[in-house]
This record gives sequence, structure tokens and C-alpha cells, in this order.
Amino acid sequence: MLQRMLLIALAGAFGTLARYGLGGVVQRVSPETHLPVGTLVVNVVGCFLFGVVWSLAHERLLIDSEARLVILVGFMGAFTTFSTFIYETGSFLNDARWLMATVNILIQTLIGLLSLFGGVLVGRSL
Repeated sequence: MLQRMLLIALAGAFGTLARYGLGGVVQRVSPETHLPVGTLVVNVVGCFLFGVVWSLAHERLLIDSEARLVILVGFMGAFTTFSTFIYETGSFLNDARWLMATVNILIQTLIGLLSLFGGVLVGRSL
């Protein structure tokens, strides 16, 4: 158990560095825009990589469950949690659970925004 946690933490450190590096490079080389292009690219790459790893582990059985855990929870979890949100929403859509997909998108987005603004208010009052 301890070894698993250490591997997840190490993978998370690499995921964080990868996010910081990729996002920074993309933002610097992108044309001037008001959009956070670096974050967009990280989220898109993260969703793509999550799909590749999930397919190789779950469908093709080329990655064992321990490695999948380290990669998806550790690296991808630190690289972008957006990929997990998209995967879970995609699973609802794949199962034709349209209402659950819609509710998931709305709740996570709206509550996330409300939480952000609530945190800003709390931070300003400290």
C-alpha cells in the first residue's frame, strides 16, 4: 500500500511538472489572445491521453491495473482533473444516460464557479 501511494505521488509530481511546462510553452508561443490557450491544450491533451491509457488498460489489457492506477490517478490526476470529468461524462453518454451527463456537466460547472467565487469572497475577508 505504501509503495502504491509513493508511486502515485511521484507520478503526480511528474504530472504537475508536465502541466506547468506544457501550459507555459503553449501560452508563450500562441498568438496574443484573451483565452487561456495553455490550459485548453493541457485539458485536450489530458483527455486524449486518458482515453489512450484507459483503452490500453481496460479494453486491450496491455496495462495492468496497478500501472493504470499510477498513470490515471497520479500522473493524469495532477496533469488535469478535467480529463476525469470528461471521461465520467463520456461514460454517461456512452451508456445513453443523457440526463446524468447533462446534470454532471451543469452541476460540476455551476458549483465549481460558485465555489470559486465563494472562495474569492472568503479570501478577501481574511
